[in-house]
Amino acid sequence: MRILLYILQKEFTHVFRSKIMVPIIFLMPIFQLIVLVFAATFEVKRVDMAVVDNDRSPLSVELTNRIRHNPIFHINHYPDTQQEAEDLMQRNKIDIALVIPHDFDKKLNNGTNPDIQMLADAIVGNSAQLGSAYLSAIVMDFNKEFLTKKSGGMLAPTNQITVSPSYWYNEQLNYRIYMAPGILVVLITIVGMFLGGINLVREKELGTIEQINVTPIKKWQFIAGKLLPFLIIGIFELCFGLGLAHILFGMPVRGSFATLLLGATIYLTLVLSIGLFLATISDTQQQVAFVGFFCLIVFIMISGLLTPVESMPQWAQYLNRINPLYYFVRILRGVILKGATLNDLRQELIVLSVLATGMFTLAIKQYKKRS
Repeated sequence: MRILLYILQKEFTHVFRSKIMVPIIFLMPIFQLIVLVFAATFEVKRVDMAVVDNDRSPLSVELTNRIRHNPIFHINHYPDTQQEAEDLMQRNKIDIALVIPHDFDKKLNNGTNPDIQMLADAIVGNSAQLGSAYLSAIVMDFNKEFLTKKSGGMLAPTNQITVSPSYWYNEQLNYRIYMAPGILVVLITIVGMFLGGINLVREKELGTIEQINVTPIKKWQFIAGKLLPFLIIGIFELCFGLGLAHILFGMPVRGSFATLLLGATIYLTLVLSIGLFLATISDTQQQVAFVGFFCLIVFIMISGLLTPVESMPQWAQYLNRINPLYYFVRILRGVILKGATLNDLRQELIVLSVLATGMFTLAIKQYKKRS
């Protein structure tokens, strides 16, 4: 144990003397948390659109004004023809075009349904889908109000089903509260997977590892000594990030903080072991960074951080069984937003523990202690 403490003292001294490590550890997470939580969002807050009003009647003007007063839609263009609207969309000037037919007013007053055409730029599928849905809802509400007014308020649907939604765990549908735990997962993963591995390879490049290899230090002591400092730093980063997210975004922690720390400790042990394993098979920092970056991108994209795992193909869902980020995203969001307990997260914690034990053992066996 005393040997391990000496290694820890050496590693912390090395970390805090480095002019590169300290900014990466302390400044980068703050900047990334603030920027990414605001930037990484699928919320639709602005839709640029054009209205082709071929009718130019009081009803078509009223519908246009109804859309204009919605804060999501910004009507910047009023082209005369549909072709002009398509040209604007081709030049990325608008996201949606609404084409009102020339007989819009006449058909509405005659009790006939007019055909309104909606053109949406679907390159960004999420924005096109949500924007079209919002616009369709406005048109349908306008139509319903017109029919009710025309019938003198006597038009009321019978046997109408009323839905009263109740949003649990995120009552205000605040996307930042949803994204902040996921961004924290990415940040502590970067600290674990990259910095731990790069620190070991750097000793190879400088030749200082040869001085350690001639000492009686056991392989597990050396690997544990490389792992524990960044484990402590990762836990500090997580706690600091949680406090920052609470102050900036009002993110709560509804579950047990002890459960959160337990999951974080197991997860960081796993990703640090992965980074150290990569370092044992690499000769340069660039090799560790390249392979680690490749693994991290794959893990992030299929982890459920940005898109629901249930919407992914079956092979991606199977691949998630060995994806550390998938389990820790579930743990962090479960504890922070749902107040999940140890029993609720039993499966995730067991799988992470098995993977962490396996990777730590593999890193020890792969490390070649040669003088």
